[in-house]
Amino acid sequence: MPEGDTVYLAAARLRTALAGRELVRTDFRVPRYATLNLRGEVVESVGSYGKHLFVRTPRVSIHTHLKMEGVWRVYRTGQRWTKPGFTARLILGVEGAEAVGFSLGLVEVLPRADEHTATDHLGPDLLGPNWDAAEAVRRLSAEPGRPIGLALLEQRNLAGIGNIYRSEICYLRRVHPATPVGDVPDLPGLVDEAQRVLTKAAHEPPWRALAYGRQRQPCRRCGNGMVVHLLADDHAERAERGIYFCPHCQPAPSRD
Repeated sequence: MPEGDTVYLAAARLRTALAGRELVRTDFRVPRYATLNLRGEVVESVGSYGKHLFVRTPRVSIHTHLKMEGVWRVYRTGQRWTKPGFTARLILGVEGAEAVGFSLGLVEVLPRADEHTATDHLGPDLLGPNWDAAEAVRRLSAEPGRPIGLALLEQRNLAGIGNIYRSEICYLRRVHPATPVGDVPDLPGLVDEAQRVLTKAAHEPPWRALAYGRQRQPCRRCGNGMVVHLLADDHAERAERGIYFCPHCQPAPSRD
């Protein structure tokens, strides 16, 4: 699933193509909005919050979420698309260019005044201008017995981390992903690390993984083999997501 930096960069590309320009074509290829036409509206802004992306006109906010396979691409008008046309869910066209959302997991159109309802349930946005580290720590601390590798995935704690960056953050902090939140030696430091990692990925691409996807490869610190394990959770979709770590640099928490 695309993570916060991917959505942040997608919003930046759409902002460059659309912001301040009049929509000359809108094509919502989802049943709920099949007849909606926003032609003539001017795109005021494009922004992101965690994994959520918003294209705003004076009247509405077009809210999309990439889920597992979604992607936004920008093309010159008439340019051949690089993804199959049948996977397009939303097309926003301006003079000379069009933004196409392929395989979007969510498309909804909200009155501008109601945009907040899409993000009210989320924790602080790691890449947002109002990032609140103390609030993220408070939310994580509310479940002290939950493994940190699972707590970092919970968007209600802090918004923007997915499977890739939870591995990277735990690795950088030398914390085993099964460590209960309440036993993490420096939780504020780990939260600061999360914000630093995503900010670097969003503003200084390309980014090189230190842990994610490196099972059976040598740890970049100690040379021991990296592993990938599953973490049990109440949510089935998360139980199947492996987290990568070094058993030597990130020793398992002791069991009393």
